[in-house]
Amino acid sequence: MDPRALSLTEWIVLALVAEGPTYGFAVARLTAPTGAVGAIWQVPRPRVYRALDRLADLALIEPCGSEPGKGGPQRTVFTATAAGASAVGGWLICPVEHIRDIRTEFLIKFALLRRSGADPRPLLDAQAERIEPIVLSLRRQRDQAHGFDHVVAAWRYETAEAALRLMHTARY
Repeated sequence: MDPRALSLTEWIVLALVAEGPTYGFAVARLTAPTGAVGAIWQVPRPRVYRALDRLADLALIEPCGSEPGKGGPQRTVFTATAAGASAVGGWLICPVEHIRDIRTEFLIKFALLRRSGADPRPLLDAQAERIEPIVLSLRRQRDQAHGFDHVVAAWRYETAEAALRLMHTARY
């Protein structure tokens, strides 16, 4: 599946459902500001439910039962389909394209891999490989720039260099 076919929110919801059967409110708790995933990327409850509907329409998740809600309606429990589990497995180890996405998409992938108990090293290695040529290019730009352009180029280079260092030193 093309990673651009889903939004970051939809990928996150799919990955959380792929961890095991769950329902919308449980996913929303994890993506709330105080949740394990929400600390990196917050997803409001209405967007979680929209994502669940879209993922079900795409046959990436499916209802697998229901359970009584606590003071509310029945909860629909979802599970990932084989196609959904395969898609999220591929997405989780696919490096992000831009340095600016390290703070969001990469950290989400890293956190989700850790939650699932999967080895994050393939993602870290692939991300380092993707970043290395960017760092070299940004270093050249920084070295050739003057004035304010140098400040901007230095900022971009230092940010990329820090991201690359993270790939080599992340502990898990």
